Amino acid sequence: MADSPIIASLRAALEARPDDAILRLHLAELLLEAGRGPEAVADIGRVLAREPGNPAAIALMQRALDPLAAYEEELKDIAPPPRFAASDVDRPEPAAGEADRDYDVEVPTVRLADVGGMAAVKRRLELAFLGPLRNPELRRLYGKSLRGGLLLYGPPGCGKTFLARAVAGELGARFISLSIVDVLDMWIGNSERNLHELFESARRSAPCVLFLDEIDALGHQRSKLNSAWLRNIGNQLLTELDGVDGNNDGVFVLAATNTPWDVDVALRRPGRLDRVALVEPPDGPARESILRYHLRDRPIAGIDLARLVPDTADFSGADLAHLCETAAEFAIEDSIERGEVRPIEQRDLERALKEVRPSTGPWFAAARNVAMFANEGGAYDDLVRYLKSRKMLS
Repeated sequence: MADSPIIASLRAALEARPDDAILRLHLAELLLEAGRGPEAVADIGRVLAREPGNPAAIALMQRALDPLAAYEEELKDIAPPPRFAASDVDRPEPAAGEADRDYDVEVPTVRLADVGGMAAVKRRLELAFLGPLRNPELRRLYGKSLRGGLLLYGPPGCGKTFLARAVAGELGARFISLSIVDVLDMWIGNSERNLHELFESARRSAPCVLFLDEIDALGHQRSKLNSAWLRNIGNQLLTELDGVDGNNDGVFVLAATNTPWDVDVALRRPGRLDRVALVEPPDGPARESILRYHLRDRPIAGIDLARLVPDTADFSGADLAHLCETAAEFAIEDSIERGEVRPIEQRDLERALKEVRPSTGPWFAAARNVAMFANEGGAYDDLVRYLKSRKMLS
């Protein structure tokens, strides 16, 4: 929506004086009058973040967030949506060729700087891919190959997929994500063909980051598989990683798993997924950044994130998002009971902390046994170091 001249002027003034509360509240009021409530809430929230007790901001926030006054009459005339969508019988048949397999190729905009924490993983990526790519002369001098891939492992919800997208964004490369549902097919030979087509799509899109999510499902230890069908899929994956049927230059393979000890050892042979990196739960500064990110578009007042950080140790990024969502639910519940809209406050987050528990506990319990009794060849030395630093292992 195009801005009116006065709104455009206020925005320009705020670029020079971003902390001017009077200007920002005036802009928010004009946005409300123009029916642009979400934009107004964002500006009011910025004022409340700096001045939690600002009476003008609080009054304007209540006005912006009170849905009944603005929409009660309109809602009466809106018919409820149909319970069921149109049946498949009513849908037209696809044209010839439309049913062919097609893989989504993204162009990510996130960068490694957008990823909170993970200093060790970022360094591993810099050594394996990013540094040699930025310095082709040194790469040729030292004979550094770009073949091979990186296996990311760690507790669920800690940002492995986001990190893979950030690598693609850092490289200026395309991004293709593969999960087991993209491969498996009920007909013999089709699963292997699907896997080959996906790698071919990545080769055509080079430079491309190919992300193999839940690699343990596709590349499970073949010695423990009773199904020849699944073993054939694993063999096809090995063939594609070796580039036997195609050139993998410019295809950077990243894989992720929660259980690296279930991944077939052949996948971790040099030239395949030969580098392994532990994606740990976010550290203190990263947790504060993640909380700030998930609260950025919500009305907040009087929140001290630094007080919350020590109580969120071992929380994954997904746990922190759930914490903010739970706090918002408490604020909504209180607003309904009081009949007065209020922003999310410190008490809501502290109440949410009593209900939300870190989901990483069961993973670390299993990982501890692996670190103690199955760390052959030092494959999980980084996990051992992390567990010792958290005093989970002596």
